[in-house]
Amino acid sequence: MDGAGGEGPARSPRAGGTAAGGGLLVVGEVVTDVVARHRTPLAYGTDTTARIRTLPGGAGANVACWAAWSGCPDVRLLARAGVESAGWHREALERAGVRALLAVDDEAPTATVIALVDAGAERTFLTDSGAVLRLTAEDVAPSVLDGVGRVHVSGYLLFAPGSRAAARLALRTAVERGVPVSVDPASAGFLGALGPKRFLEYAQGAELLVPNADEARLLSGLPEPGGAAAELSRRFPRVVVTLGAHGAVVAAGGEVVGRVPAPPVGEPVDSTGAGDAFTGGFLAALLAGSDDTAAALAGCRAGAAAVGTVGGRPPLAAR
Repeated sequence: MDGAGGEGPARSPRAGGTAAGGGLLVVGEVVTDVVARHRTPLAYGTDTTARIRTLPGGAGANVACWAAWSGCPDVRLLARAGVESAGWHREALERAGVRALLAVDDEAPTATVIALVDAGAERTFLTDSGAVLRLTAEDVAPSVLDGVGRVHVSGYLLFAPGSRAAARLALRTAVERGVPVSVDPASAGFLGALGPKRFLEYAQGAELLVPNADEARLLSGLPEPGGAAAELSRRFPRVVVTLGAHGAVVAAGGEVVGRVPAPPVGEPVDSTGAGDAFTGGFLAALLAGSDDTAAALAGCRAGAAAVGTVGGRPPLAAR
């Protein structure tokens, strides 16, 4: 999207404690996704037939695109891409209605993920972080927050020192300017390697945490998603735990305050990006003035749409 978005009309705060209006800034990543859908189990040491596509992706970029798909008129993505594909990624973001604020790296290639998607639409990732974790504090100009009503930080950036400094700077600057910040823990695998305690320290200051069930269990030490959400909401004002086909649970002030179902999906195709779609739909609804429960329903609708398409981005024809 071209041009800076201005502040939206002043509205009274909704349940959840934030006011509607303003644009959405996502501080995250762009990734080149190689999606391989295989109907039979992988045959180790030989060939397995698959349908393979190369698509633009990345958790932060996906969130931004789904927020635009969900009706947010001003969405921006701050990320870092390799020079070899920065133009391709910029064009894909702008076609989706996202203003691409891409730092171009001439030393590291754009991050690449190989997504192995089985017959049940479950995905397993092989990840080369590339330029993602080279985002620096110098890439975070104060002007990127002008006209912004919410900031969303992809947790991937918190897994390495350089990008962590950039993410923390964006978070701190937003909080100082009174802009609410959400954080997505991003990866149960990387989260386990970093350690839940350190991640929680790095995410401190966010007013909203959006983990999936596995990430919520790791971060809270509790097995049940509702209990995990409630426990985490003692540290963050609001927590929304995504439950895939079972919807989402919303917690605040140490207790569960809402549960929402996911709409039925006729034939799941690819679960890649479903959680990102939820987050994009949820944040777009918050900025439009919805309360937490209505926003979670909007997020679940976006997540269901994502499961019905290949890759992590919304189908452009459906916008």
